[in-house]
Amino acid sequence: MPFARRREQLLAAALGEFARRGFHLTQMEHVATAAHVSKALLYQHFPSKEGLFTEVSTVIVNDLTDRLNTTVPGAGGAERAIQAMVRVLFDYATEEPEAWMLLVRHLDKPEIGVELRELRERLGVAFADLLMARRRTDPTLSPAALAANERRVRLLVPLMYGSMLSIVSWWLEHPDTPRERAEAIATEFIWLGLERLRRGERLPRT
Repeated sequence: MPFARRREQLLAAALGEFARRGFHLTQMEHVATAAHVSKALLYQHFPSKEGLFTEVSTVIVNDLTDRLNTTVPGAGGAERAIQAMVRVLFDYATEEPEAWMLLVRHLDKPEIGVELRELRERLGVAFADLLMARRRTDPTLSPAALAANERRVRLLVPLMYGSMLSIVSWWLEHPDTPRERAEAIATEFIWLGLERLRRGERLPRT
């Protein structure tokens, strides 16, 4: 098999194993067995499990980032941009279920690798920028108030993308729920629920 095709085969096998077992439980022999090759051949292409996971993660990060960069900026307005981002995530989970499973298992474990950590940071910045878009053009907000809003949004971002991952994953396990309904719930949660927090509303403290 040509070198490039063999490498793709090994990466595909590794993706399946990392998605199913997780990074820590996956061994190089698992990947070799799944790819129907010897461990020696696998090590010729990837000297370590860490390096192999990095390669797999890089492919996922680049693919998902490209999809977001292609779709979201031209959506028109912050609300539509959030709808577009939600749609991209649902598309990705549907079209690349193993890659999605790997993301869900590892995105909150930054010690595993810088690639997923950087993706988490990119998603956080993107969500925060969308939520702050209208605030930054509001002439009634003082610089201090704008800064306070920005700090609040940054604190809410982990809750937001964590919820997004959960909603999409829940929908994958409940295919009887129409996708349009699941997307609408995800968008409304982000846009309507966090809008009230962004305005400064709080529950009464006892």
